[in-house]
Amino acid sequence: MSHYTVLRDMSLARPADPWRGAAAERGQPGPAVPSVETAELDRSDLRELTRDPEVRAVAPVIPTSLIFPVPTAGPAATAVPGPTWGVTAVRADVSARTGAGVTVAVLDTGIDAAHPAFAGVDVVEEDFSGSGNGDSQGHGTHCAGTVLGRDVGGTRIGVAPGVGRALIGKVLGDDGGGTSEMIFRGIQWALEQGAQVTSMSLGFDFPGLVQRLVDDGWPADLATSAALEGYRANLRMFDALMGLVRSQAAFGPGMILVAAAGNESRRTVDPEYEIGVSLPAAADGVVSTGALAQGAQGLEIAPFSNTFPAIAGPGVGVLSAEAGTGGLVSLSGTSMATPHVAGVAALWWEEVGASALPYRADTVAARMLARADVTALAPGVDVADRGVGLVRAP
Repeated sequence: MSHYTVLRDMSLARPADPWRGAAAERGQPGPAVPSVETAELDRSDLRELTRDPEVRAVAPVIPTSLIFPVPTAGPAATAVPGPTWGVTAVRADVSARTGAGVTVAVLDTGIDAAHPAFAGVDVVEEDFSGSGNGDSQGHGTHCAGTVLGRDVGGTRIGVAPGVGRALIGKVLGDDGGGTSEMIFRGIQWALEQGAQVTSMSLGFDFPGLVQRLVDDGWPADLATSAALEGYRANLRMFDALMGLVRSQAAFGPGMILVAAAGNESRRTVDPEYEIGVSLPAAADGVVSTGALAQGAQGLEIAPFSNTFPAIAGPGVGVLSAEAGTGGLVSLSGTSMATPHVAGVAALWWEEVGASALPYRADTVAARMLARADVTALAPGVDVADRGVGLVRAP
């Protein structure tokens, strides 16, 4: 018996079941209703599940990890009056939009809700890790601060400081580790709570899964093969879940998921040492995010940033909320670029809501991607590294 995550679409349940609602009574398909559950299954159980029309995907539970910040050369950013360089780069400081009326979810290590950056925000916390609400690790607090933080000591850290409701799903424990089950449950919760933007600076830990199997006595080649199959199954699970998320847009606004591309590239070792975007950012429909750094001739790709993202954001020397201190700290990584994109997505939700355009996630995503900027980039930045370009506020 092994531990599996099962994704169901409960809109396909029997017509008599109450969750199908009025659409079912009229004989019409209703909105997709994603339901994530876990179970101990053997081979016969798996075969039986493939015959269930409600089941969209089944995948073994695998380890996940936050995308740890990367040490960078040079002095760390320090607090000064005014907006941080990232807020200025995405032009949030001169945008008429603040994210007012938009609900944002951050799935990470939790949050220090008492930090001054979140004063006045309706912070809704839900723990999926088993380690309790709060953020002793600090990663989630930093990311949330970049998305929606209020000014701290005269320094503007938040891209969308008008966001009034933050859904904080703790899907990684205090050690920065978790499981795929926690992420899927966190996304389901964010959907149910009405999130319009969800930010995820985390990844599926393929090397960690291989090592766990080897530690359990598996031969290295067998462990690698099993881990690869688990990784593929979870990619299919994520694609199926994103399909259900997109199908909800026909019945409501829908949700944009933004995820970090990953920090495994090593361009300082070798310019060709580039690693492709990792899960969940690699899943279909997720806005994968690469990291940019300030350079002498414009913004450059960060040497650690994984290749083939959809878009890029400021990710080196990013100043944001520090858990437990009430102050600020500078960190670098695609984890830091992702909340810039999530914050800008919130600004675009507000912008689209004030226009005659359809108020839907696909409209917002299309506008955000179409308005990305390449003029601020240094010469020679490869399109494969930065996607459509630097994310820009309306």
